[in-house]
Amino acid sequence: MQPESIRERHFYFVLIPNFTMIAFAMAVEPLRIANRMAGQSAYRWSLVSLDGEPARASNGMQFIADMSLKEARERVRGGDRPDHVFICGSLGIERFRDRNLNQWIASLDRQNFGIGALDTGAWVLADAGVLDGRRCAIHWESLPAFSERFPEAEVYADLFEADGNCYTCAGGTASLDMMLHLIGEHLDEQIVTKVCEQALTDRMRSPTDRQRLPLRARLGLQNTKLLFIIELMEANIAEPLSLVEIARYAGLSRRQIERLFRRNLGRSPARYYLEIRLDRARHLLIQSDAPIVEVAVACGFVSASHFSKCYRELYGRSPQQERQGREKLLA
Repeated sequence: MQPESIRERHFYFVLIPNFTMIAFAMAVEPLRIANRMAGQSAYRWSLVSLDGEPARASNGMQFIADMSLKEARERVRGGDRPDHVFICGSLGIERFRDRNLNQWIASLDRQNFGIGALDTGAWVLADAGVLDGRRCAIHWESLPAFSERFPEAEVYADLFEADGNCYTCAGGTASLDMMLHLIGEHLDEQIVTKVCEQALTDRMRSPTDRQRLPLRARLGLQNTKLLFIIELMEANIAEPLSLVEIARYAGLSRRQIERLFRRNLGRSPARYYLEIRLDRARHLLIQSDAPIVEVAVACGFVSASHFSKCYRELYGRSPQQERQGREKLLA
């Protein structure tokens, strides 16, 4: 593709308070590098904050906004039509709601603008109603709470998803992969390769590449039977399997399973399963506003009191105290 044939594309990045810096940087830098590799301005971008004031990232750094949300809406009405509007997600996004932003996103979607989200920004898109029946991606830590809150959205633990005019990614380095995908659609694979070389990454990962390390690497385990059992446990949180059921699926005896867990993980399978469920509960407590009793049920506990007892034993604090700690962090 010759440089003169490139039409410049304009991105708006809406910076939610406490937005995630790594996801934002990994989205902007590929565009900058692509401009350099193309030898001209194939991309430009503008930063939008809700009030037009500098936007603070979760690491404390502040970015000067080019415009407020109100000004952005006026510019679009006036004919300055960005090709893509991306929401930069933040810690505590589940508690964020801006009616004007939701209305604008819904309006942009109806007009077939490119819309998207980085990290937990998919929460804003879903709250605006534009993800119903659409595939989307979100950071694995927020996925359980997101799927509970927005059952109509088809959320996946993928690196990124492109569904029509809507692009979402899990954040972190996945922002780079999604932007490489967009660059490849707009320019060509040669530019994508050059951007990868400049960013010292060997390739654009597939959208369906896993977000988290495989269990084998994450836990440092090699026994395939044990890994299979742990995957079974992680896939059955709300309705935990009995050890008898696990043994039948794994083709082992209960005693063999007990020995596997004791030898490799230093705890019983029942204890390990409980810790998996409590870890999921902790994410729900931090990432959602679901009542504690609902969190308990979603994680396979028959009562809130039993859940609270187990939670305190593992983490040294009650579910209520976990929530209070989150409130202080987000204050």
